Amino acid sequence: MSSPLHRLSEHGQSVWIDFISRTALASGGDIPTMIADDAVVGLTSNPTIFEQAISSGDAYDDQIRSLSDRHLNAKEVFLELALQDIEAACDLLRPTWEQTGHLDGYVSIEVDPTLAHDAAATIAEAQELHDRVDRPNVLVKIPATLEGLGAIEETIAVGVSVNVTLIFSLERYVAVAEAYLAGLERLVAAGGDPSTIASVASFFVSRVDTEGDKRLEAAGHPELCGKLAIANAKLAYERYQELFSSQRFTALKDKGATPQRCLWASTSTKNPAYRDVLYVEELIGRETVNTMPEATVRAFADHGVVEDTLTRDLPAAHALIDQLRAVGVEYEDVTATIEREGVEKFEKSFHDLLAGIERKRSALVA
Repeated sequence: MSSPLHRLSEHGQSVWIDFISRTALASGGDIPTMIADDAVVGLTSNPTIFEQAISSGDAYDDQIRSLSDRHLNAKEVFLELALQDIEAACDLLRPTWEQTGHLDGYVSIEVDPTLAHDAAATIAEAQELHDRVDRPNVLVKIPATLEGLGAIEETIAVGVSVNVTLIFSLERYVAVAEAYLAGLERLVAAGGDPSTIASVASFFVSRVDTEGDKRLEAAGHPELCGKLAIANAKLAYERYQELFSSQRFTALKDKGATPQRCLWASTSTKNPAYRDVLYVEELIGRETVNTMPEATVRAFADHGVVEDTLTRDLPAAHALIDQLRAVGVEYEDVTATIEREGVEKFEKSFHDLLAGIERKRSALVA
C-alpha cells in the first residue's frame, strides 16, 4: 500500500495524529484503522481534544459514575479518564515503538496548562503523569514558556521523555533545544542512559499565519499573507540541523542520545482560502514529525502531494522576516502574542473540561 501518507514516511517524516477518544481507540475504531492503513505512528492529545471527547456521547459515563463514590475533584476525575485512554493508546502503539527502534509509537499527555508559568508544579506533575502511565512510549507535554524551559531541562535530567509544546518563535525554539541538551548532559553526568529518552519540539504553524495575516491585511500588504508560518518552520528546521550536528550533541549521540525532532503542530488550515493540506505539503523533510487532526490526515491521504519541501527556498524565508518588519509587522510581537493566546486558550479549554465533567457527574449521579 502506498498512499501519500506512506510516502511521507519514505521521505523521513513521521505521521502522528492529534486526536484521541475512547470510542476511536476501541477495536475497529478510527485510530487502530489509521495505524493499520494510513501510516500513523504516534498520537498527541491536549485539553481541547479531551474536552471534545468527554463532552460528546456517553463513552465515559460508566467510568464517571463508578468514580462518584471516591469523592474526587473534577481534575482527579479527568486524570482517571485521561490516563485510561493514554494507557490504551500506548499499548496500541507499543508494537510501532518496538518496530521503529523507539523512534515512533509515542503517545503524549499534557500537564495541567494552568501551571504553564509555575516550573516547580510543572516538574512535579510531569513526573506524576510519567509514573502513573508507566509506559516507555509516553511523552509528557510541557509548554515552552520561559518558566517551562527550566521544567523541560529538569524533567529530561531525571529521565522523563518530553513533548515540548506551544513553540512559536525561533528564539524560543533554540532555547528549547538547549534545555533538552542540558537535560541530557545532566542525565549522563548522573550515570543515566540517554538512549531511554525521547523528545520532540512541537512548533505551531497555522496560528502564526492567523495572527500574521491579520496584521498584514491591516498594513495593506495582503501579498505577504500566508507565508510567515511556513518560513518560520523552515528557519526552525535550519536551526535544528545546526544544533543537532554540533559537537555538543555528537558527544551525547555517542552515548546513545537521539535528536529532539521538530514536530509540526496546528497543521490544519484556519483560512479557507488556503489549500487544506498546505501545512503538510510545504513542510516535508527528514527527521521530522507532522501531527495532524483527523480531517487533515484524511485530506492528505486523498490528495496530498509529497516532495522534499522543508529546505526549499530558504533565502526567501530569511528575507521574509525583514520584509515584514519593513511594512510594520514585527515578528517578535507576532510570536509573543500567539504564545500568550495559546497558553490562555489551553487554560480556558482545561477549565471548560473540568466544568463539563462536573456537569456530567452531577447529571449521572442524579
